[in-house]
Amino acid sequence: MNESDRIRLRHMLDAAREAVAFGSGKTADDLSQDRLLTLALLKSIEIIGEAASKVSPELRGRYPAIPWTDIVGMRRRLIHGYFAVDLNRVCDTVRDDVPPLIAELERILSGGELPRIPE
Repeated sequence: MNESDRIRLRHMLDAAREAVAFGSGKTADDLSQDRLLTLALLKSIEIIGEAASKVSPELRGRYPAIPWTDIVGMRRRLIHGYFAVDLNRVCDTVRDDVPPLIAELERILSGGELPRIPE
């Protein structure tokens, strides 16, 4: 894995961990009452998507368990459709989608995920 990809994966992991910490036990109603929390979660998800968009196509191909296209697509929706963010979807993402992403990123970064392909 090249250093640029490793850095991007680390950014994804850090932002994912922050999103889970920020959103733990929160609902869409909580987000609608707490603008700071909403912005923190949105920014974390945006960072995950931006970093994912910069990961090389080769690395993405090696790790199909990560839904790269969905991650980048959600970032685009949040950035360009900021005026119509579905807070229920944000909560669902943080609760249901981000924890498995964290686990997969940890496996990749630790080198214990799959047999290594020589570079």
